[in-house]
Amino acid sequence: MTLVSSRVENAVATITLSRPEALNAISGEMATEVSDAFRAVAGGDARVVVLAAAGDRAFCVGADLKERNTLDQAGWLQNRERMAAMFATVFGFALGGGFELALSCDLIVAADDAVFGLPETTVGIVPGGGGTQLLARHCGIARAKELIFTGRRLAVEEARAWGIVSRTASGETLADATAGLAAEIVRAAPVALREAKRAVDDGFGRPLADGLALEDGAWRAAVASQDRAEGVAAFAEKREPRWTGR
Repeated sequence: MTLVSSRVENAVATITLSRPEALNAISGEMATEVSDAFRAVAGGDARVVVLAAAGDRAFCVGADLKERNTLDQAGWLQNRERMAAMFATVFGFALGGGFELALSCDLIVAADDAVFGLPETTVGIVPGGGGTQLLARHCGIARAKELIFTGRRLAVEEARAWGIVSRTASGETLADATAGLAAEIVRAAPVALREAKRAVDDGFGRPLADGLALEDGAWRAAVASQDRAEGVAAFAEKREPRWTGR
C-alpha cells in the first residue's frame, strides 16, 4: 500500500501523506516513504516542495502510537531511526500544516480551524522530530517550553500571532492558498532563493557580524550567477525571466 504520493508540476513538487483513515499517523513504513519521496524530488527540477495531506480531519496526528504500543525497547530505537531519517529529509521549501513535521518546513499555510500541539510529555516521551529545537526558533524559548511542558493545544490564531504560521485560509481554499504561495516563490531566481535561504538559516542565532558576513557571501554568489544577468535583462526588456538556476 502506498502511504505517500508525489507529483511535480511547474517546478512545484507536492508530496502528500495518504493515510487519512488513520489521520495520517506516521508509521515506520510511512516515515521511510516520506524520506524516499523527498530524496526523489530533491534530484529533479522542483524548486518548491509542498507537503500536504489527504483527508479533511487532520494533516497529521504524529507518530502512530498504536504501532508503537506493540514495540519492545529495540523496536522503539529502530522506529526512532526511521523517524529521524524522515525529518532529516524534510528541510527545504515546503508548505503545509501539522506541527513537528511542519516545523521542519520553511513556511506553514494552515486551515483557519487548525490546531497544533506537542503532547509527547503527557505520554512519557519527548518530542523527537526536532520539536524542542525548531519550536523555540519559531516562537521563542519561553513559549516553546510552555507548549512542550504542558502539551496544550494551540489554535491557529495564536500560532499565527506567535509567528509559527505564515498564512491561513479556509479549509475549502487551503490548497489554492498554498499553491498561490508556492507560485510566488517559484517566480524568484533559483540561485538567489537558495542563497537567501542559506543566509537566513545559517545566520540565525549567530552574532550580527557573522550573519552579515554570510549575507555578503550570499549576495556575491547571486551577483556572479547567470540568473542575476537574466533577471536584470528581463527587467530591462519588460519580460518574464527565463531562469536556469546557474
